[in-house]
Amino acid sequence: MKYEVILFDVDDTLFDFGMTEKEALHKTFQTYGISTPQVEYLPIYKEISGGLWKELEQGRTTLPELGEQRFTRLFRALGLSIDGAAFNRDYLSNLGKEVHLTEGAVELCSQLTGYRLVIITNGFDAVQKARIGGSPLCNSFECLVTSEEAGFQKPDKGIFDYVFTQLQMTDKSKLLIVGDSLTSDIQGGINYGIDTCWFNPLRKENKLGIQPTYEIHALMELLDHL
Repeated sequence: MKYEVILFDVDDTLFDFGMTEKEALHKTFQTYGISTPQVEYLPIYKEISGGLWKELEQGRTTLPELGEQRFTRLFRALGLSIDGAAFNRDYLSNLGKEVHLTEGAVELCSQLTGYRLVIITNGFDAVQKARIGGSPLCNSFECLVTSEEAGFQKPDKGIFDYVFTQLQMTDKSKLLIVGDSLTSDIQGGINYGIDTCWFNPLRKENKLGIQPTYEIHALMELLDHL
């Protein structure tokens, strides 16, 4: 067996984050009595949030700042007088209740019984643990490491060092990371010197010059590389 440990990203890898985000936002807006159509606010929110997550990867913001600022900026753009920090807390609570798995996630994990499976995510600690804990994958992972817990976010080597220590590993060649983000998951794995697998279900063109060890378009294709 080439690998002993498989590190999985969560959002847009094992979980459908697009659906999760959409449902949680809708429910939180309803709580605040706001009937703003999703067609109006969702594209604006995605642009703001996406930019902040990139800043987080680059070490230019923190997770708490990201949470508050994404909604503060959104409400400013929409002309709404809502406390961004309070809304973020309610949104995260709703986010943790949304469980939308990617096709093949349960089947794949059920067939990886000979491997040590680990979650490595830049997401909020309480949210990710709630979502995984409430899903059919709740007993699939040896440990769940978030950037909030580790104090570093992908692609920083620090979060990988944290996982390496937690697992008491000594051989990097025995680890493989699987994720959808070239700049976070794949670059992070490359930085740390471990093999990488880019989950690319939409068959996006790789224009970044970041070369994964493997590329798959469906989760079950991972089995072909183990």
